Amino acid sequence: MPVVEKIFFVDHDNAKHSFTGPMIVANSSMYHVYIFKCHDGTLYTGSTNDLQKRLETHNLGKGAKYTRGRLPVKLVYSESFTTKGEALKREIALKSLSRKEKLLLTK
Repeated sequence: MPVVEKIFFVDHDNAKHSFTGPMIVANSSMYHVYIFKCHDGTLYTGSTNDLQKRLETHNLGKGAKYTRGRLPVKLVYSESFTTKGEALKREIALKSLSRKEKLLLTK
């Protein structure tokens, strides 16, 4: 299971909550938007319904073409949603952020 230091969760009322400290993320009934930090320091943003499997897939070199040459990747940020639509909207919003803005989210 992926271990993260900080995770954000958006509840049904669209209130954003953050939790800090090492934790394991596992809930495949949720949809997740994530930011991976690649070995070369670049950031990759995506979404999935199984965060652990997605992290493993990327690190096996079977994920996005972008990450294949930048392994390993590390989960540095994620948000969880109850619907795929919410997650995809947030993924688009995150992808429009600058690198600096994305890095601020991970702190």
